[in-house]
Amino acid sequence: TEKVRLVERYIYNRQQYVMFDSDVGHYVGFTPFGEKQARHWNSSPARLKYMRAAVDTLCRYNYEVFRPFTVECRVTPSVSISLVPPSGSQPGPGRLLCSVMD
Repeated sequence: TEKVRLVERYIYNRQQYVMFDSDVGHYVGFTPFGEKQARHWNSSPARLKYMRAAVDTLCRYNYEVFRPFTVECRVTPSVSISLVPPSGSQPGPGRLLCSVMD
């Protein structure tokens, strides 16, 4: 089985304040509020048991379900590079446009 990891991050105003990482096995706070929240969640054995099991029940399960469509799906991509001429509103040299499709 492939190495699978569950990371649940909580972000407010673009700042991560608490996270759970299945490799660590508990919540870690990054701000005063996040540290308080992490202590609260870490004090719940049921919550930690659920989160530790989620790597199997959610991540590994979904990995197996979607692997044929993602990991095992191999197609040769087509690549095209074209020159986009400068526009009237943006003078200067043209730009290169690279498109990759399967």
